[in-house]
Amino acid sequence: MCFSAEANFVASGVIGAVGVATLSHVRHPRAVLFAAMPMFFALHQFTEGFVWLGLDGRIRPEALGHLVFIFILYAQGVLPFLMPLAVLLMEPPGWRRRGIAALTALGAVLSAIVFRELIVDPSTASIEHHSIRYDNPGTALAWVAAVYVIATCGALVASSHRVVRWFGWLNLAGVAVTLAVKGYAFTSVWCLYAALISVMLYWQFRARHIDVVRPNSRLLGLEPA
Repeated sequence: MCFSAEANFVASGVIGAVGVATLSHVRHPRAVLFAAMPMFFALHQFTEGFVWLGLDGRIRPEALGHLVFIFILYAQGVLPFLMPLAVLLMEPPGWRRRGIAALTALGAVLSAIVFRELIVDPSTASIEHHSIRYDNPGTALAWVAAVYVIATCGALVASSHRVVRWFGWLNLAGVAVTLAVKGYAFTSVWCLYAALISVMLYWQFRARHIDVVRPNSRLLGLEPA
């Protein structure tokens, strides 16, 4: 399994195009953030394309340092809050929404901790076995990883919407496989995997399978289970 700047740029373009198409099918403001996830992932992959260029010596080291920070900040410091928040906004009232709200709060706390550590401790990136290994001593901790998965994937799996749950289970499977096969490059490989499977959201919004806010609502095009 080989990755490169070109692979990231191509993935970014394809996922970004699907993201634009997905947003065009959103019918309610509360679904916008979740529908925008493919776009966010596309921009994230675009950033990593430039990280590859920096590691290959094709851009200045100063620029590379900024790009590494941006990539890790989104992957480790933004997603654990952004993902459960996007799910929360779509969730109708009930015990699931309360649980997702708690996971969103947990993700917000983790994001604040990670943001502080990324500012205090230097982040590095290196090429290892055709993948990028990102390191930060303040975030490379087992409890950080555990809370991260609970907040991000937990909110998805807890959703009342079928497509969101499937997205969550597929991400959990990706976490397990990535840790087993490419654990040293987990941040890079899992983010690429999550970005690729995020294109499935297009078909769900296009088919109007995701409805939210009220259990009997059809405002968002999402269908609760």
